[in-house]
Amino acid sequence: MRMLGVLSLALVATAPTTRAQEPGPVEIVRAFYAALEAGDSAAAIDLLARDVVVLEAGGVEASRDEYASHHLRSDIGFVQSVTREVTREMSGMEGEVAWVLGEARVRGTFRGRAVDSVVAETMILKRTPAGWRIVHIHWSSRRAPGN
Repeated sequence: MRMLGVLSLALVATAPTTRAQEPGPVEIVRAFYAALEAGDSAAAIDLLARDVVVLEAGGVEASRDEYASHHLRSDIGFVQSVTREVTREMSGMEGEVAWVLGEARVRGTFRGRAVDSVVAETMILKRTPAGWRIVHIHWSSRRAPGN
């Protein structure tokens, strides 16, 4: 009986994560920002689909590799230099596709310049065998009211 109990525990410990246990789209977006804040580029990239499209600052990066080689370092530096207060967040899901829409107030200093902006973002995610992955990011910003 003792051996059966040990075997049962081993099976439970190695059982694959079920969809009910996997992080949802909102948690993935929050994990992406946490990775940026921690300066963990590998963790941030792991949350992106290979064919992610990132629209930022009027430009388009059409893959995870392109984003990693262009804006990722700058985005990490920016997120580490400012405070980001989420003021609005909405999400939804339809089958294997989900979206997280948000607005945040961003304040601080980046590269010697004062920042006080409202950032709007759209993130679209797709469920993959590895869990939810971000397939599209669109960031836009404007000066905060009163600036």
